[in-house]
Amino acid sequence: MPSRTPYEKLVRRLYRTNLYNPVKLGLHNIQALLEALDSPYLRPRSPPVGSSPTPVIHIAGTNGKGSVAYKVAGALTASGLRTGLFVSPHVASFRERAQVDFEPMPEEAVAELLPRVFGTCRLRGLPCTFFELTTALALEHFREERVDMIVLETGLGGRLDSTNAVPSDVQVVTSIGLEHTRILGDTVELIAREKGGIFKEGCPALVGPDCPHGTLEEQAGEVGALYRTLEGVLPAADWEDFAKYDPAEARRKDYDSQNRDIAAAALRLLQGTPAFKASAAAAKHPLTSSSVSAGVSRRPPCRFELVPHSPASSPAILDVAHNPPAMDMLFRKLRDAYPPPRKLKVVVGMSSDKDIALAAATILARVAPEDVYLCEAAHPRAASVGQILAAAPALRAASLAGANGVHEQALRAREAAEGEGAVLVCCGSVFIMAECRRALGYDEPRDSDYIAKEAGAGIRKDMQEHFGDRELSDTDEDGDKDDREMDELAMRAVAKKHKKS
Repeated sequence: MPSRTPYEKLVRRLYRTNLYNPVKLGLHNIQALLEALDSPYLRPRSPPVGSSPTPVIHIAGTNGKGSVAYKVAGALTASGLRTGLFVSPHVASFRERAQVDFEPMPEEAVAELLPRVFGTCRLRGLPCTFFELTTALALEHFREERVDMIVLETGLGGRLDSTNAVPSDVQVVTSIGLEHTRILGDTVELIAREKGGIFKEGCPALVGPDCPHGTLEEQAGEVGALYRTLEGVLPAADWEDFAKYDPAEARRKDYDSQNRDIAAAALRLLQGTPAFKASAAAAKHPLTSSSVSAGVSRRPPCRFELVPHSPASSPAILDVAHNPPAMDMLFRKLRDAYPPPRKLKVVVGMSSDKDIALAAATILARVAPEDVYLCEAAHPRAASVGQILAAAPALRAASLAGANGVHEQALRAREAAEGEGAVLVCCGSVFIMAECRRALGYDEPRDSDYIAKEAGAGIRKDMQEHFGDRELSDTDEDGDKDDREMDELAMRAVAKKHKKS
């Protein structure tokens, strides 16, 4: 058996967590874990005199939450504030989930802190899930790095998401659409109630344009949150680039324009919170028009990302548009950026819990079936090509290969695009993006196959990563041995910590 690093063994063990711990919705376990870790982020709403809690901004939504999180963190970092950013899922490496000033968590930090989190769970008998453990790990990393600000993106929903255990100063709901209906509800209003579950008493709750405002405003009133919309927050008098918010103009552009406005409004609200005003770091590094403009101009990976080394004659775009509204906006922007008769070659893989039929119809409204390259990621939540074809028979004329692997299809589509001067578009599930990027020549940190083959193995196809279970029979001898080794390491780590204290 090849030698494995502590990082590889620990992260693989983390991915196998739901094999051992049945999932139970609620915040009890994550709150108990953070209390046991003596997390500074479980601070009271009114801190003692002389203390300065770390300001936290919490972001939920169907589409746009990841982009808004990156933009908010970008502005804070551009201002000189040391900023912790927690996002999910990752593209190529688990370490992307916890970043400080956009630097992924180092392998050495994971190897040091994850045993402490594991050991605390075992000592307290807490059956925490993958996402709960990952949330706690990120917060421990932010503590060690002494961040000035924290930006948290929810994983799924909001009310019962483990990030909701952390008191926040500003809450944002970017947009609401039908997704994860079995878990969150089968109407936009029910889903809104789940995502609006992050609202907090006395805190500004910013809600984007594409939301059921009546439902969310009522919910904000029930908990005593301060309901805010973009029209009510922008313009920002001292930020010259945000003089006015025009809903009609924003809708004519892509989601990035709307996300930019949401991020700017969220930063404006953060400025007015007691925690931000009490922050010595914020007083030393105030938000300015230039820092906000620079930050909110950032795009996270795979959000209409132009591959930097693609030929000018055949550009390549990566975008994680994965549900019908996002797909519609993506192809509208592609039409504006590369109008007909410019052809598109589209590599697409879907998650099995999305509306595949409607997403496919959105693509086929702009692209001929033979210019679509279907693929399936090696991930339990990925839809197989068979599932896609069953949901969207019109794609039976799509370009198919023998195995329909992501890497192979991306290479085939790239060759075809370069031969015809077409635009290559890789879109759909985030699970296909790492392999697409590899096929397109990206040189970036990527987890080893030892980790990657386990990633998502504890997730049922119709669920998000922190809501999944897995059968105990799905094990292997090497994995079991490594799990036992990491469990022993965890107990030694927590014993060492208690001895020091």
